[in-house]
Amino acid sequence: MTGSGPAGRPALGAFTGAQLRGLCAVAGLSGTDAGIYAGVLAEALGPLSRRPLDLPPADPTFLSDDHTPVEFSLSFRAGADPALRVLVEPGWGAGGPVRNGRRGLAAVRAMARRWGFSTGPLDTVADLFLPPDAHGPLALWVALELRPGGVPGVKVYLNPGASGPERSAETVLRALCRLGHRSAAAALPEADGHPFFALDVGDWERPRVKVYCRHDGLTAERAGQLSRAAYGPRPEVVAEFFRTAAGPCPGPGGQPVLTGRPGLTCLAFTGPDGPVPGGFTLHVPVRDYAGDDREALARAERVLRRHGMDPAPLARAWPALTGRRPEDGVGLVAYLALAHQAGAPPRVTAYLSSEAYAVRPPARTGRAARAAAVP
Repeated sequence: MTGSGPAGRPALGAFTGAQLRGLCAVAGLSGTDAGIYAGVLAEALGPLSRRPLDLPPADPTFLSDDHTPVEFSLSFRAGADPALRVLVEPGWGAGGPVRNGRRGLAAVRAMARRWGFSTGPLDTVADLFLPPDAHGPLALWVALELRPGGVPGVKVYLNPGASGPERSAETVLRALCRLGHRSAAAALPEADGHPFFALDVGDWERPRVKVYCRHDGLTAERAGQLSRAAYGPRPEVVAEFFRTAAGPCPGPGGQPVLTGRPGLTCLAFTGPDGPVPGGFTLHVPVRDYAGDDREALARAERVLRRHGMDPAPLARAWPALTGRRPEDGVGLVAYLALAHQAGAPPRVTAYLSSEAYAVRPPARTGRAARAAAVP
């Protein structure tokens, strides 16, 4: 499968469903689970699941560079199969952020009825992120952590800038207060924006509230100073991950710096109110700082080995997603992330694009970072 091809290509749901089934095998999920989850993905996409890929994307989406409303990820831990996740925009094609948000909210509530969980945390803050005059690059995304047994963990991603980017920080703080994390504001690092606010809903041992921060011009040294999480990670560990994932994108003094698409951090808050987050994640948009996906995959392999994780499942994931060679495009490996959560071993996550609509050509110069790529 590739992101572009001749007439007569499959529908969006069939294409992404086949990718999901292949990735389920990589993640050690059964064929029965794979079939259930492919159906869940098709239901989340709604009628547009049947839209032929011969047609252009129904709407722009901030979720991917080629406007596919689906993204996959494999989250690695030492000594275990990777966890498979799928991110989907249920309101894609609804016609604007207001309708998009309404359709997305309806999809989450349908999942809650199906799997018997409460949407209470989401209902508590929905008016902040889904106002009647909402605007911005996204309204509501749903991430599903695909578990054995056919019942996923559910996460919801919302837009703090729905009432205007200038109000993003205020919206984040109001949401944290409503959700019982009044002291969390003191833990947030200095940032250039807040692109996402996320909630774990459904069956989670320790549900999290997550705040994403954007960092323009991020360097390894600065990245190492951004964690406020309890029990790590150490600054030098974060800085090393940054240098490996970002590669040779030199700035002043020859140090790597993300001059194009920015880096992201995520701080996770769990349990009773407190000023210290329980988790920290650094996301590096590797696709904008690698010449092609061969280079991006090599960096991912180095990161995984450095943290004692087996990179073989990532290599097996490639043919589940595409028939093209890694050197023939850049962007199927979209982000690499290093996550630390209190009470859990470190995780490395590779975010994988569907490329249902297009493949970004490789940057033969060996440096793909450019401001024009920022959505």
